[in-house]
Amino acid sequence: MNRLAGKIAIVTGASSGIGHAAARLFASEGAKVIVSARRRDELDALVEAISRDGGTAVAVAGDVCDERLSQRLVATALERFGGLDIAFNNAGIVGPMGPLQDMTSSDWHDVMHTNLNGAFLGAKHQIPALLQRGGGSLLFTSSFVGHTVGMPGMAAYGASKAGILGLMKCLAAELGPNGIRVNALLPGGTDTPASITNAPDAGPEVLAFVENLHALKRMATPEEIARAALYLASDDAGFVTGTAMLVDGGVSISRT
Repeated sequence: MNRLAGKIAIVTGASSGIGHAAARLFASEGAKVIVSARRRDELDALVEAISRDGGTAVAVAGDVCDERLSQRLVATALERFGGLDIAFNNAGIVGPMGPLQDMTSSDWHDVMHTNLNGAFLGAKHQIPALLQRGGGSLLFTSSFVGHTVGMPGMAAYGASKAGILGLMKCLAAELGPNGIRVNALLPGGTDTPASITNAPDAGPEVLAFVENLHALKRMATPEEIARAALYLASDDAGFVTGTAMLVDGGVSISRT
C-alpha cells in the first residue's frame, strides 16, 4: 500500500476499462489523480468512487486528439496539486476492423490521430512538468498487436500501437538523463467494454476464440493490467525504462 504516496498522476481513457481500474488503483496507493476521457458522467462517477474510498481525484473531460486537453490536464495537475510525477497515456480506439483495401482514409486517420497523435500530444505537455519535478514515470498503452503478433483486419490499430513503441523508445533514451522513465504496457485480451468480445454481435464463440489465443486460456481483467501499470509507475520500477512490457497472458507465444 501507498506505493504512490505523495505522487500526482494523470490517467487518460479513465471512463472505463484499464484506465478506470488504473485510476482507482493509483488513488488507493496514495496518488492524487487527474482522470480524463470523453464521457463526463462516467468520469464524475469515477471521482465520486475514488473519494468514497478515501482517495483524491479530479476529472477533466475531453478528447486526446485535442491538444488543449493535454494542456488542461497538466495545468490542472500543477494548479490543484503542485506538480506531476506520473502520466499514463492510456486512451485509444480499435477503429473499424476489416481488410486494409476496404478502409477509408478517414478511418485510418481517426485511429492514428487518437492512438499515436494522442500519445504525442500528451507527452509533449507532460514532459516539461515531469522535468520540473526532477523525474517521473511516463507510461503508454501499446499492444501485442503490431509488436509480437499481426492480427488480420487490424492494420491501422497495429500500426498506431507499433508507432507508440517507437515513440516510447526514443523518449526513454532522450529523457533518461533527466530521471524520467518511459515505458509501454502491452496488454493481451482484456475484458473491457471496448473488447471485440463485448461487441453487440459477438456470440459465445467469439469469447471462446479469443480466450483460446492466450496461453492462460482466458482474458485479463482490467485490474490485472492496472497492477502492471502500477509497477511501471511506481519506484518499484526505478531501473526500468525503454521497456515494452507484455502483460498478455501468453498470447504472444501461444500456438495451441
